[in-house]
Amino acid sequence: MTDKTQQGGVNTEVNKGIATVEFHHPASNSLPGKVLAQLADEITKCGENDEVKVIVLKSSGDRAFCAGASFDELLSISDFDTGKKFFMGFANVINAARKCPKFIIGRVQGKAVGGGVGMASAVDYCLATKYAAVKLSELAIGIGPFVVGPAVERKVGTSAMSQLAIDATEWQTAEWAKQKGLYTDVFETADELDAAVSELAHKLAAYNPDAMKQLKRTFWEGCEDWDAKLSKRAELSGKLVLGDFTKNFIQKFKSK
Repeated sequence: MTDKTQQGGVNTEVNKGIATVEFHHPASNSLPGKVLAQLADEITKCGENDEVKVIVLKSSGDRAFCAGASFDELLSISDFDTGKKFFMGFANVINAARKCPKFIIGRVQGKAVGGGVGMASAVDYCLATKYAAVKLSELAIGIGPFVVGPAVERKVGTSAMSQLAIDATEWQTAEWAKQKGLYTDVFETADELDAAVSELAHKLAAYNPDAMKQLKRTFWEGCEDWDAKLSKRAELSGKLVLGDFTKNFIQKFKSK
């Protein structure tokens, strides 16, 4: 039997100053710990690579950007340390994006759930298709969007973040996400999205990297405590994931 937590991965290509970081997983691009660690590592490496001027973060496939946490891995968590370590994977990706001195463009071609919404929030400029609905489902499975919360709230504000967190079973449309500031623009097709992403990436690749570095630093002012903040949030999620409510919910969901 294949261990689904070991499936998926991250591929990075650098061309003309543009680094394209693409993650994939057969379960709607869900994120087991392995893929999260690779994502954080690739974003950090791109930030340190002088050949890279701008980063594009994307996922494979058509209608699913990211299904969030891997249910298989959530079910396998049996102690607090393992739980915290798993949720630190999301914290590390968000903090890698925050600390990266290069602008990161998000390409969201389809639905984003939980950690996927967090990733879309952690990039510096996010473009999407009309199919890129969003949902924070964590509360419904007994956890709560604690780790991704600061990134989402920074982008959309407390009111919209509260709506997403409380309406945990409801999808919000891509247009809603655009109105709240998560997406900068929404396109009819993936081809139109790709054209817009490419145009912006090539423009940024020609700009002064020092100016972009300093501008990004100003955008993220006030978030310097996120290493400690997200670590505490990971501890909270690591405790909650051990509860019977979460275990039972995931088992019922997977048996449907």
